[in-house]
Amino acid sequence: MDAIFKALFSSEDEELYILDCLSYFMMLMAFVTFLALLFVNVPYGRYASTRYGFPVNVKFAWFVQELPAFLVPLGLMLSSCARITHLPNQLLLVMYLCHYFQRSLIYPFLIRGGKSTPFISFALAFVFCIYNGYLQTRYLSHYAEYPPDWVTHPYFIIGSCLWLVGWIINIHSDHILRNLRKPGETGYKIPRGGMFKFVSGANFLGEVVEWTGFAIAAHSIHSAAFAIFTLVVLSSRAVAHHKWYLAKFEDYPKSRKALIPFVF
Repeated sequence: MDAIFKALFSSEDEELYILDCLSYFMMLMAFVTFLALLFVNVPYGRYASTRYGFPVNVKFAWFVQELPAFLVPLGLMLSSCARITHLPNQLLLVMYLCHYFQRSLIYPFLIRGGKSTPFISFALAFVFCIYNGYLQTRYLSHYAEYPPDWVTHPYFIIGSCLWLVGWIINIHSDHILRNLRKPGETGYKIPRGGMFKFVSGANFLGEVVEWTGFAIAAHSIHSAAFAIFTLVVLSSRAVAHHKWYLAKFEDYPKSRKALIPFVF
């Protein structure tokens, strides 16, 4: 695979420049997405619509669309990786791979029921996972340079702890959502427990915290772009869920916020 990159880019400086440009483009996409989501919800789950393409089985969709975010990094790491032997780079790559191992190879097969995903949402998620998988992993495995003591730096320690807390919140919140219905039951229920005591989008909060921590620990424009994009998409979804719950359930806890406990 390294030979492919050498054929595509005349120098490492050129590829690093491309990676930087991809990061700024992701930030631009985040801004455009923010504007778009003021008028529409991301069309999957309870907001799915046939206007956005034919339905794709939800388990199949989650498995296939998230898989590139796991396989692309593995493929890149099997090539010549100049920084792969450095501890900070290794730990950051483990954080990234840990999330997408769970998201692509475990989460889809735990889904109970769930509405089919419109094809356009499925296709966009698939493309994004290829894009971001290449961006994050190529930078960390080949270009990111950290001081020898980076793993003891406050940025890395705080960021890593945030990543871990966010990852746990995300997985625990998904567990609560999966177990809302008993076998054979349909319809929606109010999620309770965990961070759902404080916010309607506890699973989204976990992922936002996770990638914010990752960005702090990685300390790069590439990880920051991913964190910003994640915040834009998931904050919009959390707000939509919050409004939906309030409209559907008269007894919905009024003290809950949408995404940030006690604030928003």
